[in-house]
Amino acid sequence: MKNLISGIILLFFINLSSQESSKQNDLTLKVSSLDSTITTLYAVISGDKGEERNWDLFKQLFREKAKLIPTGKNNEDKTTVRYMTPEDYIKTSGKWLLENGFHEVEIYRVTETFGNIAHVFSTYESYRSKADTEPFMRGINSIQLMNDGNRWWIVNIFWMQESEAHPIPEKYLPNKS
Repeated sequence: MKNLISGIILLFFINLSSQESSKQNDLTLKVSSLDSTITTLYAVISGDKGEERNWDLFKQLFREKAKLIPTGKNNEDKTTVRYMTPEDYIKTSGKWLLENGFHEVEIYRVTETFGNIAHVFSTYESYRSKADTEPFMRGINSIQLMNDGNRWWIVNIFWMQESEAHPIPEKYLPNKS
Protein backbone atom coordinates (compact mmCIF):
# COMPACT_ATOMS: atom_id res chain seq x y z
CA MET A 1 0.00 0.00 0.00
CA LYS A 2 2.86 2.38 0.84
CA ASN A 3 4.38 1.70 -2.57
CA LEU A 4 1.08 2.51 -4.29
CA ILE A 5 0.70 5.81 -2.42
CA SER A 6 4.35 6.68 -3.05
CA GLY A 7 3.86 5.90 -6.75
CA ILE A 8 0.77 8.11 -6.99
CA ILE A 9 2.57 10.98 -5.25
CA LEU A 10 5.58 10.55 -7.54
CA LEU A 11 3.34 10.60 -10.65
CA PHE A 12 1.61 13.73 -9.35
CA PHE A 13 4.91 15.57 -8.95
CA ILE A 14 6.23 14.35 -12.31
CA ASN A 15 3.05 15.62 -13.98
CA LEU A 16 3.28 18.94 -12.13
CA SER A 17 6.94 19.30 -13.11
CA SER A 18 6.09 18.46 -16.72
CA GLN A 19 3.36 21.14 -16.78
CA GLU A 20 5.76 23.75 -15.35
CA SER A 21 8.42 22.76 -17.91
CA SER A 22 5.85 23.08 -20.71
CA LYS A 23 4.81 26.56 -19.46
CA GLN A 24 8.47 27.63 -19.32
CA ASN A 25 9.09 26.34 -22.86
CA ASP A 26 5.98 28.21 -24.04
CA LEU A 27 7.23 31.45 -22.44
CA THR A 28 10.71 30.91 -23.90
CA LEU A 29 9.19 30.75 -27.39
CA LYS A 30 7.12 33.88 -26.77
CA VAL A 31 10.17 35.99 -25.81
CA SER A 32 12.94 34.40 -27.89
CA SER A 33 12.92 37.08 -30.58
CA LEU A 34 11.88 40.70 -30.93
CA ASP A 35 9.09 39.58 -33.23
CA SER A 36 7.68 36.98 -30.85
CA THR A 37 7.89 39.37 -27.88
CA ILE A 38 6.00 42.15 -29.69
CA THR A 39 3.46 39.65 -31.07
CA THR A 40 2.89 38.28 -27.55
CA LEU A 41 2.48 41.80 -26.13
CA TYR A 42 -0.31 42.63 -28.59
CA ALA A 43 -1.94 39.21 -28.21
CA VAL A 44 -2.01 39.24 -24.42
CA ILE A 45 -3.85 42.57 -24.08
CA SER A 46 -6.29 41.77 -26.89
CA GLY A 47 -9.59 39.99 -26.48
CA ASP A 48 -13.29 40.29 -27.05
CA LYS A 49 -15.72 41.58 -24.43
CA GLY A 50 -15.82 39.14 -21.50
CA GLU A 51 -12.56 37.43 -22.49
CA GLU A 52 -10.07 37.20 -19.60
CA ARG A 53 -6.51 38.28 -20.33
CA ASN A 54 -3.46 36.27 -19.32
CA TRP A 55 -2.05 38.82 -16.90
CA ASP A 56 0.63 36.41 -15.63
CA LEU A 57 2.06 36.22 -19.16
CA PHE A 58 1.71 39.99 -19.53
CA LYS A 59 3.81 40.59 -16.40
CA GLN A 60 6.45 38.10 -17.57
CA LEU A 61 7.12 40.20 -20.67
CA PHE A 62 8.51 43.09 -18.61
CA ARG A 63 11.89 43.56 -16.99
CA GLU A 64 11.82 44.49 -13.31
CA LYS A 65 11.03 48.22 -12.87
CA ALA A 66 9.66 48.47 -16.43
CA LYS A 67 7.24 51.31 -17.13
CA LEU A 68 4.19 51.79 -19.31
CA ILE A 69 3.91 55.47 -20.16
CA PRO A 70 0.83 56.83 -21.93
CA THR A 71 0.72 60.44 -23.07
CA GLY A 72 -2.39 62.56 -23.02
CA LYS A 73 -3.92 65.91 -22.14
CA ASN A 74 -4.48 66.95 -18.54
CA ASN A 75 -7.31 69.15 -17.20
CA GLU A 76 -5.43 72.27 -18.36
CA ASP A 77 -5.19 70.81 -21.89
CA LYS A 78 -1.42 70.37 -21.56
CA THR A 79 0.34 67.28 -22.82
CA THR A 80 1.53 65.10 -19.98
CA VAL A 81 2.60 61.52 -19.21
CA ARG A 82 1.59 58.95 -16.63
CA TYR A 83 4.04 56.32 -15.35
CA MET A 84 2.69 52.86 -14.57
CA THR A 85 4.15 49.52 -13.67
CA PRO A 86 2.70 46.47 -15.44
CA GLU A 87 0.70 45.83 -12.24
CA ASP A 88 -0.65 49.43 -12.33
CA TYR A 89 -1.72 48.91 -15.95
CA ILE A 90 -3.61 45.75 -15.02
CA LYS A 91 -5.36 47.55 -12.14
CA THR A 92 -6.32 50.61 -14.21
CA SER A 93 -7.12 48.96 -17.56
CA GLY A 94 -7.87 45.29 -16.91
CA LYS A 95 -11.55 45.73 -16.00
CA TRP A 96 -12.15 48.12 -18.91
CA LEU A 97 -10.57 45.70 -21.40
CA LEU A 98 -12.74 42.86 -20.09
CA GLU A 99 -15.97 44.88 -20.08
CA ASN A 100 -15.53 46.58 -23.46
CA GLY A 101 -13.43 44.30 -25.62
CA PHE A 102 -10.18 45.52 -27.06
CA HIS A 103 -7.94 44.31 -29.86
CA GLU A 104 -4.74 46.19 -30.55
CA VAL A 105 -3.28 45.25 -33.93
CA GLU A 106 0.17 46.24 -35.13
CA ILE A 107 -0.01 47.61 -38.68
CA TYR A 108 3.56 48.84 -39.17
CA ARG A 109 6.90 48.66 -37.40
CA VAL A 110 10.28 50.38 -37.49
CA THR A 111 12.97 48.56 -35.49
CA GLU A 112 16.43 49.80 -34.53
CA THR A 113 18.86 47.54 -32.68
CA PHE A 114 22.33 47.90 -31.28
CA GLY A 115 23.91 45.02 -29.40
CA ASN A 116 21.45 43.87 -26.78
CA ILE A 117 19.09 46.88 -26.96
CA ALA A 118 16.26 47.58 -29.35
CA HIS A 119 13.77 50.34 -30.02
CA VAL A 120 10.54 49.48 -31.81
CA PHE A 121 8.23 52.18 -33.17
CA SER A 122 5.03 50.14 -33.56
CA THR A 123 1.99 51.68 -35.22
CA TYR A 124 -1.28 50.18 -34.02
CA GLU A 125 -4.99 50.20 -34.65
CA SER A 126 -7.51 49.40 -31.92
CA TYR A 127 -10.81 47.55 -32.31
CA ARG A 128 -13.47 46.51 -29.80
CA SER A 129 -13.99 43.13 -31.49
CA LYS A 130 -12.19 40.91 -34.00
CA ALA A 131 -15.20 41.39 -36.27
CA ASP A 132 -14.83 45.20 -36.43
CA THR A 133 -13.65 46.56 -39.77
CA GLU A 134 -12.85 50.13 -38.71
CA PRO A 135 -10.53 50.99 -35.81
CA PHE A 136 -11.85 53.27 -33.07
CA MET A 137 -8.31 54.47 -32.33
CA ARG A 138 -4.80 54.46 -33.75
CA GLY A 139 -1.43 55.43 -32.37
CA ILE A 140 2.22 54.57 -31.97
CA ASN A 141 3.87 52.50 -29.25
CA SER A 142 7.53 53.33 -28.64
CA ILE A 143 8.82 50.08 -27.14
CA GLN A 144 12.29 49.74 -25.65
CA LEU A 145 13.61 46.22 -25.14
CA MET A 146 16.77 44.49 -23.96
CA ASN A 147 18.14 41.02 -24.47
CA ASP A 148 19.91 39.56 -21.43
CA GLY A 149 21.48 36.76 -23.47
CA ASN A 150 18.55 34.44 -22.86
CA ARG A 151 15.47 36.37 -23.93
CA TRP A 152 13.97 39.76 -24.82
CA TRP A 153 12.50 41.89 -22.04
CA ILE A 154 10.30 44.95 -22.44
CA VAL A 155 11.90 47.81 -20.50
CA ASN A 156 9.40 50.58 -21.36
CA ILE A 157 6.39 51.24 -23.54
CA PHE A 158 5.74 54.93 -24.24
CA TRP A 159 2.71 55.64 -26.41
CA MET A 160 0.58 58.32 -27.98
CA GLN A 161 -2.80 58.10 -29.64
CA GLU A 162 -3.39 59.72 -32.99
CA SER A 163 -5.45 62.92 -32.96
CA GLU A 164 -6.55 65.53 -35.46
CA ALA A 165 -3.70 67.72 -34.25
CA HIS A 166 -1.22 64.83 -34.49
CA PRO A 167 -2.05 62.41 -37.32
CA ILE A 168 0.30 59.47 -37.74
CA PRO A 169 3.01 60.44 -40.27
CA GLU A 170 2.92 58.48 -43.54
CA LYS A 171 6.39 57.05 -42.85
CA TYR A 172 4.89 55.09 -39.92
CA LEU A 173 2.01 53.65 -41.93
CA PRO A 174 2.00 50.66 -44.27
CA ASN A 175 2.55 51.46 -47.94
CA LYS A 176 -0.75 51.70 -49.78
CA SER A 177 0.75 50.79 -53.16
